[in-house]
Amino acid sequence: MDLRIFTEPQQGASYDTLLTVAKATEDLGFDAFFRSDHYLRMGDGDGLPGPTDAWITLAGIARETSRIRLGTLMTAATFRLPGVLAIQVAQVDQMSGGRVELGLGAGWFEEEHKAYGIPFPKDKFARLEEQLAVVTGLWATETGKTFDFRGEHYQLTGSPALPKPAQEKIPVLIGGHGAVRTPRLAARYADEFNIPFASVEDSERQFGRVRTAALAAGRDADSLTYSSALVVCVGRDDQEVARRAAAIGREVDELKANGLAGSPAEVVDKIGRYAEIGASRLYLQLLDLSDLDHLELISSQVQAQLA
Repeated sequence: MDLRIFTEPQQGASYDTLLTVAKATEDLGFDAFFRSDHYLRMGDGDGLPGPTDAWITLAGIARETSRIRLGTLMTAATFRLPGVLAIQVAQVDQMSGGRVELGLGAGWFEEEHKAYGIPFPKDKFARLEEQLAVVTGLWATETGKTFDFRGEHYQLTGSPALPKPAQEKIPVLIGGHGAVRTPRLAARYADEFNIPFASVEDSERQFGRVRTAALAAGRDADSLTYSSALVVCVGRDDQEVARRAAAIGREVDELKANGLAGSPAEVVDKIGRYAEIGASRLYLQLLDLSDLDHLELISSQVQAQLA
């Protein structure tokens, strides 16, 4: 089971804070550092010092780390034109020496669009599908040839399809709870399917839908990686779990029901239940970015058992 650290900087985090967490992620042996792609905090809190851009952040971290994978859960298709996004991600991949992964979603948080003057179209899913076609098409175009695309929302003519990523193929992540269109898109474009914040039972059901869609598309269902994203709150004893839950404004019982919470043994046991339904990768949503001791505990007493 790969364990990846997943952060939510829109809730309040500077680049320096994110860099500190990313370096700890690397030093403590985790597989990857991922971040959300949002421009406005959600729920309580002031969100200070303000939003940081996902791909600018990852570009900086790319030059300060050497091993961990880097990516987004999920980049919003509403934020960037697909040709520009393909350039940005390919450049960060070059800067990292080939360690980037792209999670791409339709975008859903209308308030952040209003706050920063970003159009929020009604037909977001159709735009996402065209973005996936354009981004992957640009990367796959042979050097020296050009790429053209005629869609309802995006048109490209004579694109040199440059720059190329360092990797032969940047892994693409698609995720969500949608029962029909999301599995179909994953079957066509994804290297990894991710379901966020879902129970074991709901995750198993959605993995099954993706497998069915892959087979219908003539694809080996096992060619995709299946992953989950869950909030994490681990403590050496009940008091430490309660303290960490309080620090992120959550209740222990709720976290145990909906995330990975409790003692290291409890968390390892629940991770095993996700492994049984086919998840081979977990994104641990770390909400208190100042608590590096939490990361060390997960590394030494959860990750070590999984190894």
